Amino acid sequence: MGERETLLVVDDDTQVREMLVDYLSSQGYRVLGAADGESMRALLQSETPALVLLDITLPGEDGLSLARYLRERHDTGIIMVTASGEVIDRIIGLEIGADDYVAKPFDTRELLARIKSVLRRARPAVAPTVPAAEPEQIRIGPCRLHLDSRRLFDADGMEIALTSMEFDLLRIFGTRPNRVLSRDQILNLTQNRDWDPYDRSIDIRIARLRRKIEPDPSKPQVIRTVRGAGYMFVPTAAV
Repeated sequence: MGERETLLVVDDDTQVREMLVDYLSSQGYRVLGAADGESMRALLQSETPALVLLDITLPGEDGLSLARYLRERHDTGIIMVTASGEVIDRIIGLEIGADDYVAKPFDTRELLARIKSVLRRARPAVAPTVPAAEPEQIRIGPCRLHLDSRRLFDADGMEIALTSMEFDLLRIFGTRPNRVLSRDQILNLTQNRDWDPYDRSIDIRIARLRRKIEPDPSKPQVIRTVRGAGYMFVPTAAV
């Protein structure tokens, strides 16, 4: 049996934290707990969790600030946990780079499904037994997307950090040039049905991508919006 994946639960509510540690441990994960940002940072000195469950409302440094810290320094999945369920918290969390969110009170089975979904997206794809149809590199505006290593480089050869979902989006657009893709098609192609095609999640992630690949994100030419239809990748733009 392979090594168990490590999860980190960051929640100042002792009862909730211990319940999640016990439940997720029973599901086959190695689970650590932290009550605040200071404890989380201390654990990260010696641990590399595959995913962090991060409460937004914490004493001292809040969860949104900690999510930004995690995304800048660690390649780990992030699921935000909010008691309020406020839309603004969800949007800010996604803009920072969280992979998903769940509102308290939550069903543990739904939370487990979301954890599995984020971990599945983060795992490297298994190499196919037949030659891949996709090219090894795709030109994305002034950048180059390396499919085998899942890395993006700018025109000067400097790497641009990508989340797992950002890479998936670029791969989907890059292998389907000059085609309008609706939000629902994007959901199907990423195999991520946790998103709602009518909410802002996809729009927010694409806006974040544009800041990384477009010479002028306010006037996107590489990933264009097609009003009432979706988005389209134009490979000849901004080269």
